Amino acid sequence: MAKEIKGLVKLQIPAGKANPAPPVGPALGQHGVNIMEFCKAFNEKTKGMEGSIVPAVIEIYADRTFTFVLKSPPASDLLKKSAGIAKGSAVPHKDKVGSVTLAQVEEIAKKKMDDLNAVDLAGACKIIAGAARSMGIEVK
Repeated sequence: MAKEIKGLVKLQIPAGKANPAPPVGPALGQHGVNIMEFCKAFNEKTKGMEGSIVPAVIEIYADRTFTFVLKSPPASDLLKKSAGIAKGSAVPHKDKVGSVTLAQVEEIAKKKMDDLNAVDLAGACKIIAGAARSMGIEVK
């Protein structure tokens, strides 16, 4: 018989840097999960992704055990790295802060394809290009 799911927690944590401090500790502590066990497992799975923010979806069961699934980094994080900028524009349609090529957009779309609501690669590229536009990044 399947375990009863007690809760579902979604967190965005820097890869390899999960620790019991907020936001991880309070989010998992209220469900009675062993926080250090999660931190060790998360850091082990994200060992090769340093420098990225990794979303995790954590299913917590009634017996206080858990499983988690890692998602691909947010499109904004990948776009900032490709453009070589620290943050997006405060006024995106007036001030442009960087640029990415269509090849870079396609590469990001391939990485994010599983998490995007797109049928094909062309649709995924349009989604990523729209995210770039809303951050003040030009697509050339």
